[in-house]
Amino acid sequence: MDLSVVLDEIKLNIRSCGIMIHDNKLLVHNNTNESHVALVGGRVKIGENSEDTLKREIFEEMGKEIEILEFVSTIENFFEADDMPYHEIMFVYKIDFKDENDKKITETIKNVEGQDELKYDWIDLDKIDEYPLKPDMLKELLKNNKYFGHGINDERK
Repeated sequence: MDLSVVLDEIKLNIRSCGIMIHDNKLLVHNNTNESHVALVGGRVKIGENSEDTLKREIFEEMGKEIEILEFVSTIENFFEADDMPYHEIMFVYKIDFKDENDKKITETIKNVEGQDELKYDWIDLDKIDEYPLKPDMLKELLKNNKYFGHGINDERK
């Protein structure tokens, strides 16, 4: 069971995601039904740690094994989606593929679960401001290559 529950009319999400950069391009999760892109990853399951979540999610969605390189940040993310306020806690890691051949992939990666609306694209870090990457504070983190221990992103204002 995902750690995603509605409490007091606010959805609490616990998410683990990864920053994977190859040739100055960032791998992002792109749901064609949404107006934004996000870091790859997914929801933590009850009893599962955030590193195992990230490994599981990427294997389930892309069929690829990853390694966790380092912890980057915990972000408290407040936003609204589908008329529901969210309080999301994100664990962010720097990651890479385990397989050397996977590290050479430059094209869009398709979802292996059969969800055609999900794909994984590489976006140019030099043009990061042109992409609708959420949460917004990730752009500054990536542009400055300055990782922080804790951040708060509040889009409710």
